[in-house]
Order: sequence, then structure tokens, then C-alpha cells
Amino acid sequence: MRHSLRIRPGYSLMEALVALFILAIATVGLTRATQTHVDGVRGLEQRVVAQWVAENRLVELNLEGAATSPDMATVRMMARDWDVRVARRATDDPDLVAVDVAVGPAGATQETVRLSGFVDRLSGLAS
Repeated sequence: MRHSLRIRPGYSLMEALVALFILAIATVGLTRATQTHVDGVRGLEQRVVAQWVAENRLVELNLEGAATSPDMATVRMMARDWDVRVARRATDDPDLVAVDVAVGPAGATQETVRLSGFVDRLSGLAS
């Protein structure tokens, strides 16, 4: 009597488990990389919108005049509230005021963007 063992093609259970383990580890790494990328994009979006708010405030200061605007305000842009702080400094030119505009999410202690510029002291008074 002749017994022959037939070898079937395919993977053993151990090989399949090792392959699944490797895929699981790779999936965890891919998920972490994706989350890091999403967080980076979210932070970039926040900085861009804060920059827009700061630029808008600097333009408003040029239109209204640096002397008449409040030092602190809350602005709504892109469905978020932003705290805007304005600091003024004297310059060598008596007609110019140096202005620093700091913008951060409402209620946050740290600013996201700081923008510096110059405003004509007489702007906003002629209209």
C-alpha cells in the first residue's frame, strides 16, 4: 500500500497570522501618519485665517486711523471667533504710527499671528 502525502498549495495558518500581524502594524503607522498630516493642515488653516484677520485689521486701521480704533476686539471669520490685539508705538516720523496686530483664537492666551505695519496718524480724519 502506497501512501502519498499530497501537498496543497497555499498558506499555512501561521503564515497567514504573520501576514495579518504585519498588515496591522502597517495600518497603525499609516493611521498615525494620516492623523499627523490632518493636524498639520488644520494648523496651517488656522494660521492662514489668522493672517487674513490681521491683514484686515491693519487695513481697517489705515482707513479709520490708528488713534480712533480700540486696542482689543473680537472678530468673526470663517465660522470662528478671533481675538485681535493692537499695540501702537511712536516712530521718528510724527505722522506715522507703528502698529503691531496680534491675532489668536478667541479665549486663547497665545497669539497665532503677529503682523507689524505703519499707519498714517491722519488717516481716517480727512473723511
